[in-house]
Amino acid sequence: MYLSRFLSIHALWVTVSSVMQPYPLVWGHYDVCKTQIYTEEGKVWDYMACQPESTDMTKYLRVKLDPPDITCGDPPESFCAMGNPYMCNNECDASTPELAHPPELMFDFEGRHPSTFWQSATWKEYPKPLQVNITLSWSKTIELTDNIVMTFESGRPDQMILEKSLDYGRTWQPYQYYATDCLDAFHMDPKSVRDLSQHTVLEIICTEEYSTGYSTNSKIIHFEIKDRFAFFAGPRLRNMASLYGQLDTTKKLRDFFTVTDLRIRLLRPAVGEMFVDELHLARYFYAISDIKVRGRCKCNLHATVCVYDNSKLTCECEHNTTGPDCGKCKKNYQGRPWSPGSYLPIPKGTANTCIPSISSIGKCYCNPLGSIHDRCNGSGFCECKTGTTGPKCDECLPGNSWHYGCQPNVCDNELLHCQNGGTCHNNVRCLCPAAYTGVLCEKLRCEEAGSCGSDSGQGAPPRGAPALLLLTALLGTASPLVF
Repeated sequence: MYLSRFLSIHALWVTVSSVMQPYPLVWGHYDVCKTQIYTEEGKVWDYMACQPESTDMTKYLRVKLDPPDITCGDPPESFCAMGNPYMCNNECDASTPELAHPPELMFDFEGRHPSTFWQSATWKEYPKPLQVNITLSWSKTIELTDNIVMTFESGRPDQMILEKSLDYGRTWQPYQYYATDCLDAFHMDPKSVRDLSQHTVLEIICTEEYSTGYSTNSKIIHFEIKDRFAFFAGPRLRNMASLYGQLDTTKKLRDFFTVTDLRIRLLRPAVGEMFVDELHLARYFYAISDIKVRGRCKCNLHATVCVYDNSKLTCECEHNTTGPDCGKCKKNYQGRPWSPGSYLPIPKGTANTCIPSISSIGKCYCNPLGSIHDRCNGSGFCECKTGTTGPKCDECLPGNSWHYGCQPNVCDNELLHCQNGGTCHNNVRCLCPAAYTGVLCEKLRCEEAGSCGSDSGQGAPPRGAPALLLLTALLGTASPLVF
């Protein structure tokens, strides 16, 4: 299965996009890895930076819960209705599909009725903390391109941490803290992303914006990616050139939006008041109906396609690179150190293609009929003769045909016609009737001999003579065609 590729115009620029929609397709420009261009030496490849399209990455993740038995329903239990802690006749039962709330329901299609969601067990073991780790893994490096959005069916947690890993879960670092009281929970002053700037965009903050209890419109929690983009691209992300330039030159900035895994640490459920109601512990639990993570495979600007096969994402690498992230040069293409592609100059960037190593250029033999030299040049490419193309100079450009090398077409039965009944042979010459000669059978033989209309009786044949001679030949009474 392939992640579908969308077409975007390199010079579309954000001014056009912003008219069409509130935010442009922020990472949609680098969608071609190479294109053929015409030069004095013929048609050659022009390489450029490229990347896969942004897509819904929840289709490709694996989810893990810790503790593993934290999901409600085994054994069955009752819980209180949302917003009404005294109606506790709802039931969670893992053995009954209509009453079960397994983890995969955090990523199913929304909009069905009744809504579907994952739900934890209730806080029946209070005062022991009710804590859950939800780990999302891709076994692949991905780049985030839009806000991470978590929709809670319960009240939003009083305390929560969003964490990221860049080494497949071996180590973790905080992305953002969430709390009703940041100072009390994490010893941090509360901030919002709007309090940051270009210089502090990588700061890890604690926010109190998303940690209310059972109040109206209190279901959604964001990790704001686009607001951070806006510090460089401006409001409505109009100046993408500035953002691309910063991503290109500031490694820490690019790494900030790069993950292999995400972890949601739920530390304290929504209480809604100062004290926990110990008589109604069935009102306290976590429930998540949807998690959205939008991004792309990280291919180091060396691929536009990411393949999902055997539950694994892999870049289809171009530019003579290889590896899951196109993170190294292919064998025999280590003529210079590997480098990621570059977003600059806008809009095509720089491919930083891997070139053949010197030791492999003896191994590169070129077609001797189509190439100027028998071997590759210092860059590892065959130098093709006029009209010839291909990695080994063994293919012909349009308007040419292979005949001991690529030769310009003399005739082709489409634009270059043999005249006076002649037939085109292998595109390299016309086979003429007996009375005609010339490249396209355009001359009378008698004109070359100077005998047309002479006393020898070799007058010009009448109109239709070639056709008559051809018919005679086909009937076997004469053989006027010259082969």
